Amino acid sequence: MKRDLLDRLIQARARKEPVTHLRWLDRGEEQLVEGDPTADSSLTEADAIAVQDVLRSDRGRTFDTARGKLFAQPFNPPLRLIVVGAVHIAQSLVPMASLSGYEAVVVDPRRAFSSDRRFPEVEISQDWPDDALQTLAIDARTAVVTLTHDPKLDDPALDVALRSPAFYIAALGSRRTHAARLERLRELGHDDAMLERIHGPAGLAIGAVSPAEIALSVMAEMTNVLRGAKEA
Repeated sequence: MKRDLLDRLIQARARKEPVTHLRWLDRGEEQLVEGDPTADSSLTEADAIAVQDVLRSDRGRTFDTARGKLFAQPFNPPLRLIVVGAVHIAQSLVPMASLSGYEAVVVDPRRAFSSDRRFPEVEISQDWPDDALQTLAIDARTAVVTLTHDPKLDDPALDVALRSPAFYIAALGSRRTHAARLERLRELGHDDAMLERIHGPAGLAIGAVSPAEIALSVMAEMTNVLRGAKEA
């Protein structure tokens, strides 16, 4: 990689922005695409969509373009999961997320729940959720899941998440609970288009019952959204 491209890549990584390195194998040309490939005017629509798929998959691949054979290598920021609510489901969800490559953070001001004993070797914030999420600086590779069922904790977290580029936002609770939640968030200034970003009830409909099964359904839905897959 040329030095100027390497410097730009390092700077973009420091800003936690997705970058794709493009190399035309037949011609030796190189290019960096910072951010959304579909917004880069130097790429054809078909090539931009292909590069976008490379970013979503986190895997480099080679494909044919009008300019020749192209190898695209993604450089995505780290994946991160912010879990609001140090409850039993979180105790299953956090290890699953860690195994899937996420840096997990548990947010809960209730010290009896958010203890090192319950969440060993996990980053814990005992700040109020809105303060914690502001400090954590949510980016486009961050997922936010609220699990407390308590509007005093979940609503402020969702309010901050909806104003961020988080790729996945979900809230636990029944459909009736979720409908009431949406009304409260409307009162905070969020319109229907914004509220559609919330996956509620959280998780894919797999008939989950136990905390571990619910965590599995949330992890599956989060992966589905991250990879841009179509729901069955």
